[in-house]
Amino acid sequence: MAQLRRDYEKFAKLDTEILVAGPENAEAFKKYWEKENLQFVGLPDPEHRVLKLYGQEVKLFKLGRLPAQVIIDKSGMVRFVHYGHSMMDIPENKELLELLETQITK
Repeated sequence: MAQLRRDYEKFAKLDTEILVAGPENAEAFKKYWEKENLQFVGLPDPEHRVLKLYGQEVKLFKLGRLPAQVIIDKSGMVRFVHYGHSMMDIPENKELLELLETQITK
């Protein structure tokens, strides 16, 4: 999430909303968002409803949910999906911003 926070303004300039869904409950999310002063939306998903909708994987041996990045356009169409194979397997913001600038927002 630090990566997303670092470039939040760049995403906002592209009329892009960032939403982070996680397995924690609402109170845990609220505390974390306040502590870290995050500008984007946090969605508690302790029952894994969002996880199931978008096919995010859970691997118990890798400490839970694996990262997943999904870009959804304003009409609700999924335009990009990346499912990570480890907690370090996350696309760089540069890649996501380029997708938004060249392919998705046009």
